[in-house]
Amino acid sequence: MTESPADTSVPDDPTDTGEIRRAEHGHNARPWTALWVSALALPPLALLAAASWFGRWVRPGADDWCFLPAVRDDGITGLAGKFYFDDNGRVANALAVGAYAKFQLAGHQWFPLVSGVLVLAVLWAVSVVTLRRGGITVVRGLPLLVAAMTTALFLFVTPNTYKTFYWPAASVSHTLPPVLACAALIPLLLARTRLGEGIALAVALLAGAFLATLSEETAIVVVMVLLATLLVSGRAVPAPARAFVRLWCAAGIAGTVAGALVLLTSPGSTHRRDRFGARTTSLLAPDSLAASLRAFAEITVQVVTTWQYVGAVAVGVLLGLLRGRRDGRTPALPARWPLLAWTALLTLLVSGYLCTVIAYPVFQERVSDPAANRLWNDYLLLYVVLLVAAGALLGLAVRQHARRTAPVKAVCAALCVLVCFGPAVSLLNLDTSMRARAQKWDAQDRRLREGAASGERVMPYERLVISSMLEPFSRGGANYWPGGCVADFYGLERVTDGTRSP
Repeated sequence: MTESPADTSVPDDPTDTGEIRRAEHGHNARPWTALWVSALALPPLALLAAASWFGRWVRPGADDWCFLPAVRDDGITGLAGKFYFDDNGRVANALAVGAYAKFQLAGHQWFPLVSGVLVLAVLWAVSVVTLRRGGITVVRGLPLLVAAMTTALFLFVTPNTYKTFYWPAASVSHTLPPVLACAALIPLLLARTRLGEGIALAVALLAGAFLATLSEETAIVVVMVLLATLLVSGRAVPAPARAFVRLWCAAGIAGTVAGALVLLTSPGSTHRRDRFGARTTSLLAPDSLAASLRAFAEITVQVVTTWQYVGAVAVGVLLGLLRGRRDGRTPALPARWPLLAWTALLTLLVSGYLCTVIAYPVFQERVSDPAANRLWNDYLLLYVVLLVAAGALLGLAVRQHARRTAPVKAVCAALCVLVCFGPAVSLLNLDTSMRARAQKWDAQDRRLREGAASGERVMPYERLVISSMLEPFSRGGANYWPGGCVADFYGLERVTDGTRSP
């Protein structure tokens, strides 16, 4: 919830009783606070705007080649049937893929803009509703700053932004699912009547089922978070809301379990396990569990040592320093904050490890490769959100014990700007690579279409690799996939390796 600066500004010097008195009585104290807070949201918003604009250079690759002809020929329902009966059982994933593949090339180009706006809108709405439900008032622009910084860090502070943000197939499987899980919180936080509670329970149930058939990894994270909430609800949730929160968590878990059963019993899921089971060990085999633990440790080191995530802590500190209470009381650290902190950390670690466990049989040692970082996104959003929460606790502590908070605010403001420079450079470099690939892709697209129209049945295809994306004739030409899908897309019988053609 956003309030006027007069309601929430925090004096730089707590010993100035006159300023405290003016703040407590709602007088206009430092209206420029809202201005500089809003200005801090501009760098991450600029990153999102630029990245969305660069999306015009996105061209299909890897799995996209197979989705495009399937949706063109059989429609979205045909793709859903293919996923359920043949590929992996992810029915909701097929619906999401079909939603953009229906528009063919245009769907890929618009996807970054649509998904980026969706992520920002959901996180902004969750921030506003959470503050409002908690009786917390903040200066104007602070919820937008929190949402914008979280969005930028989640989408662009990654080893492979292309697979996280620009590749639609990976985004609908690993980037958007945790955001959609956050969206399911909104009805819960808004529920104040019997009807509202009923809607919140229905959304939790349906969202859980949807997410389970959209992304197995996100489903694991959701279940772990809901179980953790149930465990601490007796001490962390106020008594009047405790029963409903527990019921809501139970509904979410039940929906997720139901969706998981649909997925696991599908013919597509069985086929997928058969395809990979011949060369991998069981999920629960000691060797697989140990290898997954090593891989997760490597992932953890890579994430923790990515210094730009300090931006989440910085924006959280600002939230703690600039927050107020609608009832006029001085904000203080939650009485149960150590319990909440340790529970959150344990939930994150267990969730991440379990996500690694189920991904390891398919990806093996590559699960910790930065090129496959899309597999981390299912729990990476939780990591960023927890950093913001940790920063907010730190901000409250600083507010209670520091004589002056202005220096802390200045440092946090500087960090919010500095962390955006690295992703900006990476995006510019990626834009150059994407533009070069798009020009070659368009030229080859015209050549293949013209050849197919003139009656050619076999034509050469030149590999156009970007950000470690799979292309036909990889591994020195030994791997044909997805060459068959490329041929289907252009109406050919087969494509050959263009680099080996005379």
